[in-house]
Amino acid sequence: MLRMKPYDLLVAGEINPDLILSGDVEPAFGQVEKLVDSAVLTIGSSSVIFACGAARLGLKAAFIGKCGADVFGRFMLEEMQKRGVNVENVIQVPDGVTGLSVILNRGVDRAILTHPGLISALSAEDIPDALLRQARHLHVASYFLQDALRPGLPRLFERARSLGLTTSLDTNYDPSETWSGVFDLLPLTNVFLPNEVEARSLTAAETVEEAANRLGVRVETAAIKLGKEGALGVSKGRKVRVQSIPVQVVDTVGAGDSFDAGFIYGYLNGWTLEKSLRLACVCGALSTQAPGGTAAQPALAQALAYL
Repeated sequence: MLRMKPYDLLVAGEINPDLILSGDVEPAFGQVEKLVDSAVLTIGSSSVIFACGAARLGLKAAFIGKCGADVFGRFMLEEMQKRGVNVENVIQVPDGVTGLSVILNRGVDRAILTHPGLISALSAEDIPDALLRQARHLHVASYFLQDALRPGLPRLFERARSLGLTTSLDTNYDPSETWSGVFDLLPLTNVFLPNEVEARSLTAAETVEEAANRLGVRVETAAIKLGKEGALGVSKGRKVRVQSIPVQVVDTVGAGDSFDAGFIYGYLNGWTLEKSLRLACVCGALSTQAPGGTAAQPALAQALAYL
């Protein structure tokens, strides 16, 4: 891969760790104490897990976001650096509080409680053209959690594209379930990366095939995650469906973000839609074999062995 800029991709997003509690239990109020099998403090946030997955595959990834100068913020920056993500442009807010998600994991399902902290603090104005010029691609995730960034995203994507960058978006789930604003951004988005629920909710479609058809006329490329069933992609009128690979699932935290990293790797390398989807499915599946979103993310050679 020929690199003309210092970074293959710039990720603009939220920074927060995950505290993952694993076990076949359901919490109950009334001061009921229940025991879990394990507790792990690990890298969280869709944006950071994506960046780590991309770096693991060999892409040069830079990150911009906001976190506190607190124990959770320091933990995240140290762990990102260990995984090869450049954090020089992260903004540490001296009196700010880094967000935290507590995840109760039950294999293929999970419940999540999140303290937002500075998750929503990054704005488009925090991202200068000088930084955009250093990257080939701009990725944004957690669209509905990034309150300060969301209003300025159309203009940010316009700036990025005018400077020669391609763009990608993973909205993640909308807690308000209104799904507003996304359609305005899709014409400025090169790659859209929803899961099936998000794609169907956004398009008001009854089936994922119908959702793909509706997205295909609004965005250059859409890659819809179908979990263990694989993925469905649509690009320039062509639709492709691929299967995932069988794995022993430990937890699914961050699997969609690892899928995104695999797909963007293929996209930036000019791969076909089918090959990019296959790599994405492999990356997503392999990432579920250890607790947390980053511990089992594959290196490129590991992932290619399944292709």
